[in-house]
Amino acid sequence: MRPVRSLRHAFLIATSALCAHASASELVYVPANPSFGGNPLNGGVFLNAAQAQNKTKDPEAAAAAKSTQQSSLQQFNDILERSVLSRLATAATSGIMGSNGQLVPGVVNTGNFTIQISDLGGGLLQVTTTDKATGASTSFQVGQQ
Repeated sequence: MRPVRSLRHAFLIATSALCAHASASELVYVPANPSFGGNPLNGGVFLNAAQAQNKTKDPEAAAAAKSTQQSSLQQFNDILERSVLSRLATAATSGIMGSNGQLVPGVVNTGNFTIQISDLGGGLLQVTTTDKATGASTSFQVGQQ
């Protein structure tokens, strides 16, 4: 029985020699969520997971979406209105453009607007558009050489 006991004894000595080199370190907490100091690259993952779980709907957003939907008649009316305004703008532009394609100083009156083009000198022109009904006006400057 002596050989079995010495074998056990040798095994215990060998195991204790191997375990002597094992060491432990402190456990360090590293947050995963970037809101709490974690890696910023995790943000998309957490946002997608949160949005996938969100089952609530904003009632104001649904009401806004319904109010922006237009019937076919309303859409046609808007297209027609844009077309008429485009033709009016073309007619007004032809009245203020010379044969060489440059703006000509002067005043052009349309049904609802007065367009005044003033020469500021140095190749600068000021275009002022006034709404006849409200008196509101807007202006911008154009350089031409």
